[in-house]
Amino acid sequence: MRGPTEQEIRTRAYELWKDAGEPPGQMDQLWYKAERELLERKAANGEAHCDINGHNESTSYPPKLRGVH
Repeated sequence: MRGPTEQEIRTRAYELWKDAGEPPGQMDQLWYKAERELLERKAANGEAHCDINGHNESTSYPPKLRGVH
């Protein structure tokens, strides 16, 4: 099974942003944090597959600030 989808990451990043009090300029950090959390969760359930360097084929890059929800 693949890693988290962009929509899953977007949703989790938005939750983290809201929980942090909607800080400006933090979306890149929160995007990567959300992706890590979801990858760890899937890996713990045996769902995510990484190569020898720990890279996941679904590793994504945060979208430009075009709205998070």
